[in-house]
Amino acid sequence: MGAPDVQAPPLKAYPVIPILQADAMAGSRPYVAAEKLNEAIGFPGKLVDGWQAKAVAKLGELRDRYRSLRVFLDACVHCGACTDKCHFFLGTGDPKNMPVARQELVRKVYRRYFTFAGKHFPKLVGAEDLTESVLEDWYRYFNQCSECRRCSVYCPYGIDTAEITMAAKEVMDSIGMGQKYTNEIIGKVHKIGNNLGLPGPALLDTLQTLEEEVKEETGQDVRFPLDEPGAEVLVVTPSADFFAEPHVFSLIGYAKVFHAAGIRWTLSSHASEAGNFGLFIGNYDQTRRIAMRVREAALELGVKRVVVGECGHAWRVAYSFWNTLIGPFDFLDARHPVPQHVCELTYDLIRRGAITLERERNDRRVVTFHDSCNVARASGMGGIPRGQFILPRAIVRAACTRFHDMAPETIHENTFCCGGGGGLLTDELVELRVKGALPRMEALKAVVDEHGVNFMATICAICKAQFAKVLPYYKFDMGMVGGVHQLVGDAIVLGRND
Repeated sequence: MGAPDVQAPPLKAYPVIPILQADAMAGSRPYVAAEKLNEAIGFPGKLVDGWQAKAVAKLGELRDRYRSLRVFLDACVHCGACTDKCHFFLGTGDPKNMPVARQELVRKVYRRYFTFAGKHFPKLVGAEDLTESVLEDWYRYFNQCSECRRCSVYCPYGIDTAEITMAAKEVMDSIGMGQKYTNEIIGKVHKIGNNLGLPGPALLDTLQTLEEEVKEETGQDVRFPLDEPGAEVLVVTPSADFFAEPHVFSLIGYAKVFHAAGIRWTLSSHASEAGNFGLFIGNYDQTRRIAMRVREAALELGVKRVVVGECGHAWRVAYSFWNTLIGPFDFLDARHPVPQHVCELTYDLIRRGAITLERERNDRRVVTFHDSCNVARASGMGGIPRGQFILPRAIVRAACTRFHDMAPETIHENTFCCGGGGGLLTDELVELRVKGALPRMEALKAVVDEHGVNFMATICAICKAQFAKVLPYYKFDMGMVGGVHQLVGDAIVLGRND
């Protein structure tokens, strides 16, 4: 399905800086959102009259609102430390995919309108007017940034390229040039409650089907409850978990954990989506409106804990922003952290001996772990330093007999993006996604060749969807990616009938 003529770059033994190919990805352009999509979420339906002045004014508004953005726009000295850190540059060779060059698309406009030198001596400082061609470059190349923030790890000034990307996207949305994929998904959440537009009755039917399938598999009455008042735990998970493989196996894993631990839990049809695409377009109001559904559901159902499922950017929004977006959470049980990741809950149960895992049930698998960007570089876990790296791996080791990490320079805070984050998981960008996955595929091939790895676990729905799409381009089995709780679900002991 989709772009059969796309050729994956050849895999090498180690990421090598590519030969520059000017405008190699100039043809990569996602669909612009239709008028109705934009208007439904409060943006202009199409490119507005006087768009240039309005875009410049919006950039000025963001500069004044977010002090960090102004620092990031002023601080860069073009040292090049970020140049070879971007997976999209490594995969495409397009110099505009160097983080510093992509930032410069905004920075040169910023200099032109907001600095003394740019206003009076623009050519001397590389300042440019916001023209139609510059705006087109914004649209093409800021939609070739997954906001993974790997370049920021290596920046000596700590410039957060993702924040510049999000600002550019917010400016474009404000003048009616929003991206179809992200804006359509945001609209579905506002209208129905999840990214997939899955209505309550369909969700209930799906969960009932899962109960029947797990009963047939295990002989146990493992429940997948929906909208049950008085449950202890509200689970908010990516909507892909409800039906798509491999995602659904993680949802099955959550249910088995709660069943084995005797914890009463529920999902919510009002907040049936953990993902928050408001983050991808940098829009505070959209991000808050989407997150607010979680607070409303927790209050309505009277739960004591809120647990976030396996979704990378959902965990970033929850961990980094929920407190100010939708807090305080004084109505929840103070004994449990807010927010709490499902890995934190499962790790605690394993540590206390509250659930039992038989690792031998996963003997057919040789496992590695992919650190998802928003978990690795924008959150924590478990209340311990580097917990976001420690806890998932501890769970994997508890559920499997054979585990091998990928190369150190490709994991933890140095992890390479899957190539599909930031609102890029759409078929018209499949060439970009395939090429952007190159560094991760190279690291994966090394452990496949050396250790026989045949399963790559991760805790992000976008990573799972992206890898399932691009793995075959690199001659890997698309079924070798899955969730941490897929492994847990296969290893857990449920009872005497199991």
